[in-house]
Amino acid sequence: MTGKTPLYNRLTEHNRLNRSSFHTPGHKCSGFFDGGIISLDYTELPDTDTLYEANDVILETEIRAAELFGASRSLISAGGCSLAIQAMLNIASERGKKLLCARNAHRSAVNAIALLGMEPVWISPDGGDGFTGRISPKEVEEMLSNHRDITACYITSPSYYGEISDIPAISEICHRHGVVLLVDNAHGSHLAFMRDNMHPISNGADMSACSLHKTLPVLTGGALLNIANPALAKNAKEAMSLFGSTSPSYIIMSSIDLCVDYMFGEGKKAYAECEKRVKVLKFLAESRGIRQPRGLCDPLRITLNTASVGLFGEEQVRYFEEHGIDCEFCDGENAVFICTPFNSDQDFERLERAIKELPIRNCIESKKIFAENPIKKLSVREAMLSMSETVSTEESIGRIAANTACPCPPGIPLIMPGEIISMEIAEKLSELGIKEVRVIK
Repeated sequence: MTGKTPLYNRLTEHNRLNRSSFHTPGHKCSGFFDGGIISLDYTELPDTDTLYEANDVILETEIRAAELFGASRSLISAGGCSLAIQAMLNIASERGKKLLCARNAHRSAVNAIALLGMEPVWISPDGGDGFTGRISPKEVEEMLSNHRDITACYITSPSYYGEISDIPAISEICHRHGVVLLVDNAHGSHLAFMRDNMHPISNGADMSACSLHKTLPVLTGGALLNIANPALAKNAKEAMSLFGSTSPSYIIMSSIDLCVDYMFGEGKKAYAECEKRVKVLKFLAESRGIRQPRGLCDPLRITLNTASVGLFGEEQVRYFEEHGIDCEFCDGENAVFICTPFNSDQDFERLERAIKELPIRNCIESKKIFAENPIKKLSVREAMLSMSETVSTEESIGRIAANTACPCPPGIPLIMPGEIISMEIAEKLSELGIKEVRVIK
């Protein structure tokens, strides 16, 4: 060993800051996993089963996971929710290539759409007050009535800011039109364990991609593809293997196994108690006039529009760091906090103090998250497979995007491949620190 370990050193230094983690992963580096888990870094052996041909212990874990989430079939992913999304779209593409797709789709979905040759028909969330908003059932009805060749509907719920769409209503509309409903539930795995079961699978979705590690005690990269409709499960393993690594992490997979067992036991009670604690903090923020998303929202996610009380820009991040807090995300106007039972009493006390001490000043007007739908010139696939070049964001105005352009987190594109980059979009990208964009040559 030479001692030249920059990544390891930086992670160690960050750990020493002892900040309260209100970001992913859900286990919050709390010690849920004992140190012995690192010794289980095995591979596919005669007695350890194989992920894509699972017929032994991996299959047993998947069967238990399906029981836990009320699914017909659950598939383990050690490649994050991105792999679950890719598999879900691959399964749906067998029914047809036209897809009703929410514009707040994660970029992994856009990439899969290009690779699978699918044709997205975009639908925008009803954003407002500086948040993403939700997918309107009424608009889903209108789109499906106008596009009879759509075979699947893909939405993201909850949104990155915690807003939950009306899954039961959207499901009823989709099924009446003979369309399968796919839900990117990356940030909502825990919704099955709230006081009211808010998980998409329990509310009518045909499939949901669930990023377990974001809100449950699972190592980063651990996810599930939950399938409610048995007809869609037949070739699901093959659909996932098209995108997945042939060397899945057994450490990640075993952490999913441990999480499933925990949630069958003490986990449900722990998450119910956490829901009560977060409700108090949300009420505190409301009492101070700090704007939050309205309507049905994730009970464990706190989203504070600090701009509504005059705290915005770079000052926003500094404020919470000074209170010993790492947020999940700060966009200059909103601060997002992911809470789980693995946050300590000290964590919650710090967040409570930060909310209480937030200076109340003149608010600024919230900006729209999404620009108006840009003009489409090429299909997603054509654009992503075309010759391209990198130009400055300023120079990209009027050019055709060759790739998604988005900050990560949250990984939600502001421009889709094949669309013309307007001045408004270029300005938004610049505001988010994106200085270069890939465009068609």
